[in-house]
Amino acid sequence: MDPEHDEFPSAASHTLEIPRPPPARSWVLDVAGPEAVASVPLEYGRRLVLGSGRLCDVRVSDRAVSSRHCAVCVGELGVAVEDLGSTNGLYVGSSRLGSVVLTEEGSGFVIGRTSVTLRSSEDAEGSPAAPEIPGLIGRSPAMRRVAEEIRRHARSRATVLLQGESGTGKDVVARALHTLSGRSGDYVPINVGAFPDSLADSELFGHRRGAYTGAVSNRSGAFELAHRGTLFLDEVAELSAAAQVKLLRVVEEGVVRPIGASQPVRVDVRVVSASWAALPARVAEGRFRVDLFHRLATVTIELPPLRRRKTDIPLLARVLLERLRDDVGEKRLSGPALSRLLAHDWPGNVRELSAVLYRAAMRTPGVDIQEQHVELPETLSPAANAAREAPERAFELLDAQAGNVSAAARAAGVPRSTFRSWLARPLAKAQKRPNTLTPPSESLTQGSTATLGDSDLDEASPARGAVVK
Repeated sequence: MDPEHDEFPSAASHTLEIPRPPPARSWVLDVAGPEAVASVPLEYGRRLVLGSGRLCDVRVSDRAVSSRHCAVCVGELGVAVEDLGSTNGLYVGSSRLGSVVLTEEGSGFVIGRTSVTLRSSEDAEGSPAAPEIPGLIGRSPAMRRVAEEIRRHARSRATVLLQGESGTGKDVVARALHTLSGRSGDYVPINVGAFPDSLADSELFGHRRGAYTGAVSNRSGAFELAHRGTLFLDEVAELSAAAQVKLLRVVEEGVVRPIGASQPVRVDVRVVSASWAALPARVAEGRFRVDLFHRLATVTIELPPLRRRKTDIPLLARVLLERLRDDVGEKRLSGPALSRLLAHDWPGNVRELSAVLYRAAMRTPGVDIQEQHVELPETLSPAANAAREAPERAFELLDAQAGNVSAAARAAGVPRSTFRSWLARPLAKAQKRPNTLTPPSESLTQGSTATLGDSDLDEASPARGAVVK
C-alpha cells in the first residue's frame, strides 16, 4: 500500500500519548458500633464482604447486621458499596440505597446499628486502641491523638493551651490532665470571660479584709485555691489587656498579691487555658499579648470538631442516652436515626448532639429512636441559604475567590463537598440523568477477619462524597 494513500497515519508522527492515571488513593474503613471500633484497610480492586457471618471478610458483631450484609470495593470512581440483600438495609443519610460510591474522606454509611466511615490511610498511624483517659469518649484517630497528647504531657508542669470549637470538650480534657498529673491540689475551673474587668483581680488573686468597701473577710483567689493543683482558665482570649498584663506576671513569677495584702503569696499552680478563638490570630490582630501567648501555649492541644470524628457518634450517643436515662427512660438509636446523625455536620459539636438526642428521646414513645424523631437544626449561613436557593450564587462566590473551591466554601459557611454539589447542579439538570455505578463482582474474596465487640443496637439525603444508585 502506498504510504501517501495509507488509510492510517504514520504511528511515528501521530502517536497520541495518554497520561497514566494517578495511583488510587489508599483508604481505610472505620467500622464503629456503640461498643467498639475496628479499622479495616482497603486494597484497590479487592472486594470485601461485611456482615455478621463467619465467612465474611469483615465480621461485625451486631444483631441487626445480616450474615452477608454488604460488599465494599475500591475502584476508579471511588469506594463502591453494594447491599447484598440485607434485612435492615444500607443507609446513607436519610435514604436506604442498593449501592453507593463514596468519594470523600468522612463520608460513610450505616448497616444495622453500626456506622462505617471512610478515611485516608495517611491518618491511620498510631495504635488502634486509644489509651483510657478519664471522661474522654471516642476511639477515632483524631481522639486517639488527643489521648496520646494528654498522656504525654499530663505529669509535666508545662502550661497547656486547648484550642477547639465550642462543645468539643475542652473542660473534659483539662480535668483529665489534672487527674493524670498526680498533683495533690484541687482542680479549679474558672471562666475568665464571665466576669467584668473590675472583678478580675479579686477573682484571680483574691483580697484581704478591708481592702475595699464590702470586703468583710479574706477571700482566696483562683490561684490560691489551685495551689499544688491545676487552674483551668476557660475562654482566655476574652481577657482584657489589663488583666493579661497581671496574668503574665503571675505565670512568670509564680506569686500573687491579693488586693490589700502587704506581702505576695507564692503559689505552685499548673495552668491550663482554653479558647475557641485561635489565639495566634488574636495575637496577629493585636488583641492578645504575644508574650502571654507564649507563656500559656508551651503545649498546644487541638481538639477536633465532631464532624471530623463521626465514628465516635455511636459510642457518644450511647453514653449520652445513658446519662439521660433518669429523664427519658431506656432509649437506643435505630439504624436510620443513626444514619441521620452521621449525615449532620454538628457545628455545636457534642453539646449539640446531647440536645438533639434529648429532644429525640422525649419524642420517642418506645425504646427505639426512629429517624422521624430526630430533629436537626438549620445550620446554613445566610450566604449558604442564598446559594442553596439559587445555584448560580455558588459560581459568584467561586469567582470572588479566584476559582478556589475551598475558599468559596468557607465564604459560604458550608463544607467543601456541599459547595461542590451546588456547582454540579446546573450540569446535572442539563444532563437529566442520574449517576450510576457498576456493582462489584459477585466473587467472594476471603481475607483477614476484623471482629467488632457486641453491639446492643438494632437497625437518612445521601451523605457527602456519595454517588448513589
